[in-house]
Amino acid sequence: MKVVSNTSPLVNLAVIGQLPLLQRIYPKILIPPTVHNELICFPPIQTAIAQQVDAGALKLQTPRNSALVQTLSQALDPGEAAAIALATELRAERLLIDERAGRRVSKQYGLNIRGIVGILVNAKQQGLILATKPLLDRLIQEAGFRMSPTLYESALKAANELN
Repeated sequence: MKVVSNTSPLVNLAVIGQLPLLQRIYPKILIPPTVHNELICFPPIQTAIAQQVDAGALKLQTPRNSALVQTLSQALDPGEAAAIALATELRAERLLIDERAGRRVSKQYGLNIRGIVGILVNAKQQGLILATKPLLDRLIQEAGFRMSPTLYESALKAANELN
């Protein structure tokens, strides 16, 4: 399965100490060099990112369609633009992305997307974690991840964790 990731899902999982969980779901994730450069700008997660690159769980790949990257960069940040361009040209089965504008553009390109909340729900459904709620709470408290109460509730419902 070809999976490409933007910066946000990787940063957020690393902040809450759950980056290895991603490898259990997607054994190899492709990231453009732009995303890698954004990742290593966060000192608290540099070691975790380096470990994933060294283990081959994160593999750098440069998008070839620089014109598409440039076009996308007019509306998106460089990491999002490069990740969407790479996912498009590889016909990736999944693009990991959280930002609203990036998700909207990804859908216009027909990409199958999943964000951090969907990753955690998927991990629970696969039996890789016992509960999503504590991790969602840590995302909010420790990583500063913003999600609407509706998304929070629908994630708990999908994970079968609502009372």
